[in-house]
Amino acid sequence: MTQRWIIPDIHGCPKTLKALMENLLKVTKHDQVYFLGDYIDRGPDGKGVLDYLMHLQEEEYEVHFIKGNHEDMCVKAYEADQKKKFFGGKHQEQKDWESVGAESTLKSFGVKHPREIPQAYIDWLKECVPYIELEEYILVHAGMNFKAEKPFEDTRSMMWTRNFKVDYKKTGGRKIVHGHIPVDYSFINLVIDNGDTYDFIALDNGVYVTDKPGQGCLTAFNIDTKQIVAQSNLDMN
Repeated sequence: MTQRWIIPDIHGCPKTLKALMENLLKVTKHDQVYFLGDYIDRGPDGKGVLDYLMHLQEEEYEVHFIKGNHEDMCVKAYEADQKKKFFGGKHQEQKDWESVGAESTLKSFGVKHPREIPQAYIDWLKECVPYIELEEYILVHAGMNFKAEKPFEDTRSMMWTRNFKVDYKKTGGRKIVHGHIPVDYSFINLVIDNGDTYDFIALDNGVYVTDKPGQGCLTAFNIDTKQIVAQSNLDMN
């Protein structure tokens, strides 16, 4: 039987991701897995996460990838660094990226500058999409700008917004499923169990937030059974 899973922010924790995928979900090539972005930064091994995700793709698993704000910042830092590499010093894009955990990602690649990240990884990040439409949900990293006349064209808000109220007329009656902002595990269950009350499902449990009760897990949401599965952090203990 085909299973459909949604997995939010992984943040450089490949051991946790692998345990979730292989031990708990037991994902096969018959299943569909949708990833909501923020694969890198914060955790210790962003490269390891990308290697694992790229491997799934190469092995022809049915996997789908949304771009998060951390991927966006990485790509912008890489491109700016390519342009300014002969002038020395850090450019603003790199400083911005470093403020949200780029150091661990660069270290995982064994490099000091964004321009030294292999091109294949940058190309892969660029191919991640801003949103995915399903029959019952719209998947994004952060949310959508429903104040805009055409919210599907505001891709920056999809990666960055922190506050939004769903306009069902603009979503075709579909809820928003997102990550981006770490929330307590009990809140994740609350919005799922009370589907008539909430017009969104927030899934980010803050896998890297290992010092707060109720957070520190990588979650997966089964689209069809509405089940939540959580794997505690194995990379930062």
